Amino acid sequence: MIRRFFHWLIAPIDASLFALTLILLILSVIAQASAAPHMLVAQFSNIAVALVVMRIAAQLPPQRLMEWALPIYLVGVLLLVAVALFGDVSKGARRWLNLGFMRVQPSELMKIAMPMMLAWYFQKHEALLGFKQFLIAALLLAVPVALIAKQPDLGTAILVFAAGFFVLFFAGLPWKVIIGSLLAAAFIAPFAWHWLHDYQRNRILTLLDPEKDPLGKGFHIIQSTIAIGSGGVLGKGWREGTQAQLEFIPERHTDFIFAVWSEEFGLLGNLVLLVLFALLIARGLAIASGAANLFSRLLAGSLTLVLFTYAFVNMGMVSGILPVVGVPLPFISYGGTALVTLCLAVGILMSIQKNRMLVQK
Repeated sequence: MIRRFFHWLIAPIDASLFALTLILLILSVIAQASAAPHMLVAQFSNIAVALVVMRIAAQLPPQRLMEWALPIYLVGVLLLVAVALFGDVSKGARRWLNLGFMRVQPSELMKIAMPMMLAWYFQKHEALLGFKQFLIAALLLAVPVALIAKQPDLGTAILVFAAGFFVLFFAGLPWKVIIGSLLAAAFIAPFAWHWLHDYQRNRILTLLDPEKDPLGKGFHIIQSTIAIGSGGVLGKGWREGTQAQLEFIPERHTDFIFAVWSEEFGLLGNLVLLVLFALLIARGLAIASGAANLFSRLLAGSLTLVLFTYAFVNMGMVSGILPVVGVPLPFISYGGTALVTLCLAVGILMSIQKNRMLVQK
């Protein structure tokens, strides 16, 4: 039965994408077995569900995704509004919507719905892409990002914004607009300080000087950087990392799993992760460049660079060069929703590649 399931899972899909994803998931099991062995069964369940979702997505033609783009986006925005009005509050944030039989986090849906929506919009207006179209696309992006940031959930807001921005970029957003926006953001940044929540200000201050509160707000960063540095070149060995095994690293099986991996497998292990992520991103961009239409090209390019954003932000925050914003390390961190979202993105990439091959035939 397992053999038949595995055969159904891999055929016919993009072999290189599947192999890279599977290797990362295997490394996830190795890391979780050290960081949180009591969560290993749950992680296996998460992986099984995520792989099934990936396989189903790989079978959906891009034309079907185009048909669903607008409805999924509208449902996502309505759910975000519902969260703002009726959502459950947990740890000071209103992110979950209680449906009675289950709790959902609509912001996760927008990581896929946002690039689908903008790719559909640009495909619809492919014949005439001008300032008006980019302005409308920017507004479509701003609404869900603002709703997510208000929850507050800065990490997810960054990922949803990145997913939408990459679509704008690949659609041909002029460089003068990008540079102008960056200059405007730099000008507004000092005034935006007063708009931030207290915890967001503390994260920025902690990034600048974690030693100011070593047993409080700076504890996460200090312990994770100690773990990364103490790993050396070859690491201390699997389940031999003192920072992880003595539970000095907070959230060591989720957001800070990279610190555990670095301590136990060192620089060499980190290079393995970087190569795997680089190959995954390169394959995704190759699929995007050869996509059959504008919708597929924009969607594939955006989803690929979102994977890059996940990895870059997580490694940056754990290493102490970016503020802690709660972004998991893709495919490695423990979690069900994020893992399903990531595998859904990979499945969509497989679908786009499969459709290209059918068109060529």
